[in-house]
Amino acid sequence: MTVPELELKANDIRQDIIRMLEEAGSGHSAGPLGLTDIFTALYFDVMNYDSQNPNWDKRDILLLSNGHCVPVQYATMAHAGFFDRKELRTLRKFGSRLQGHPERTKLPGLENTSGPLGCGLSQASGMALAMRMDKQHHRWIYVVLSDGELNEGNVWEAAMLASKYKLNNIIGIIDRNNIQIDGPTESVMPLEDLSAKWESFGWHVIEIDGNNIEAVIDAYAMARAIVEKPVMIIAHTVPGKGVDFMEYDFHWHGMPPDLEQAKLALKELRTLKGKIKSEADE
Repeated sequence: MTVPELELKANDIRQDIIRMLEEAGSGHSAGPLGLTDIFTALYFDVMNYDSQNPNWDKRDILLLSNGHCVPVQYATMAHAGFFDRKELRTLRKFGSRLQGHPERTKLPGLENTSGPLGCGLSQASGMALAMRMDKQHHRWIYVVLSDGELNEGNVWEAAMLASKYKLNNIIGIIDRNNIQIDGPTESVMPLEDLSAKWESFGWHVIEIDGNNIEAVIDAYAMARAIVEKPVMIIAHTVPGKGVDFMEYDFHWHGMPPDLEQAKLALKELRTLKGKIKSEADE
């Protein structure tokens, strides 16, 4: 897919996220919308996988550490052919495979169960060591983290271990959207200088605009060329990306849109904030 095609795909995925959350009546809005460009790049350009054979033994592994953002993964997986998009409307419903946090055994294609924040990088480190022992040098582990969860000490224990064993088959990406449930990250627990922190732990660091799909793809290509260290991509994103009244507002961290808000959000996304005319709005 070309970059413009990927951008249109990301816009479609954002619309599905809004529909899912409104239907569920609960869930997280800001993070999934901000991460959409990253997940679109991963599933439609970067990763090696087979949606019809999710357990393919040559697949890359994607771990979502900040599990509350899983609506973006569900929506992207549906667009990638793992399951029918109609199932997205079952988000958070009783008995659904699409729970509010990912459950690995419920949905083929999910690689980890994540609820407690801070565990994804430890899971990645264990898997990376196992792959090295099995001499599976052709596979990559991609792990997505939130900036707020970096408050968890478990993250930094994993960071030390991955550096010690030079686990260059791990490529992490931090959703640096500067918000968490109680407010701005720098007010709750300051993280900066974040790049210097990761470098001091022995990681190669790349900083990008996480809402620029081309920059995301280029960053992953660069990361795969690093052979002596694990790589952490710090992706600066806009929480609530694409919906004016959600962008930058930490209150949308854990809040879904109601019916009227969803209609407004979908109109913004369909028209690219008024830049184009949508037949649905005529």
